[in-house]
Amino acid sequence: MASYFGKHIHISIFGQSHSQVIGVTVDGLPAGESVDLEGLQRFLHRRAPGWDTTATARKEGDIPRILCGLLEGETCGAPLTAIIENTNIRSQDYNDLCDKPRPAHADFTAQIKYGGHQDVRGGGHFSGRLTAPLCIAGGICAQLLSRRGIAIGAHIRFIAQMEDKPFDPLGEQTEVLRRGQAASFPVLDPNVEEPMRAVILQAQREGDSVGGVVECMVTGLPAGVGSPMFQGLESQLAAALFAIPAVKGVEFGTGFQSANLRGSENNDPFILEDGAIRTETNHAGGILGGISNGMPILFRVAFKPTPSIAQSQRTVRLSTHTEEELHITGRHDPCIVPRAVPVVEAVAAAVVLDALLDQNTDHI
Repeated sequence: MASYFGKHIHISIFGQSHSQVIGVTVDGLPAGESVDLEGLQRFLHRRAPGWDTTATARKEGDIPRILCGLLEGETCGAPLTAIIENTNIRSQDYNDLCDKPRPAHADFTAQIKYGGHQDVRGGGHFSGRLTAPLCIAGGICAQLLSRRGIAIGAHIRFIAQMEDKPFDPLGEQTEVLRRGQAASFPVLDPNVEEPMRAVILQAQREGDSVGGVVECMVTGLPAGVGSPMFQGLESQLAAALFAIPAVKGVEFGTGFQSANLRGSENNDPFILEDGAIRTETNHAGGILGGISNGMPILFRVAFKPTPSIAQSQRTVRLSTHTEEELHITGRHDPCIVPRAVPVVEAVAAAVVLDALLDQNTDHI
């Protein structure tokens, strides 16, 4: 199943951008865990469209309705299913896209794979709209992790060439990780917010878009969580992160820059700190051999510019095999990075909780 992942926490996403509802089923959550629905709503609001000038004009409340899996506010051992109604759709904006695929979008590949039966409205099942139910699952997982002393936070690292200050690889206080969760534009340095906003709005005025990078950190995860090779923490995180639409790259720790270092520069020396084994640096990003080493997990996720732009673009009309100009209408984010920050946190929470359950079999 293409829209399903997890070994112990099974997450299945359903719906399309313009279907009546979108939703998620989460199976494997430990029973007896309370779910803060108000906190979950706040988490979802950070991703919701239409509430900021740098986002799409499509406005959705993204209010989740839990159909099953909770009893008196606690998980009951049964699969949890939740839906969100799509209330603000304009499907007529997508009438021609089966025949004239958008460059850098999934219209062409979906047409080839599904033979014209796919839902192109709003991008259908390929749309970033499907990250809303993903945030339901990840938001619940984050609550379970928080009770166990594991914190997850992310922020905008880059918008185009504009740079926010990075997380300290050796760790950040929980209040720093959560700072972005209370901000409409999640950056660590408040002085970069307005310049970043200006870059996004300038691209929008020019009928264009920009991309960027989200940086995420996980603290409090003990050493020994994960597995080698295909079930490694890096492997599982990367696989799930690439399911977020528009993700084009993931790096851990020093990442690609480590290719320019010598071993003596890139190696993280082991030290004793208050009797605990730590590393003096954290070029590895908290993971060795696919297994957590007790240091903060640190990774970055690159997002391409939104492919749906107002400028005229070249494409091919599939029915006639002729090259034509494409003029995209509809409502689209000039930059998806600010709204992608909680999505990255949600994916990290789901993967880390799944890895913890794998470590401890049936309980955490």
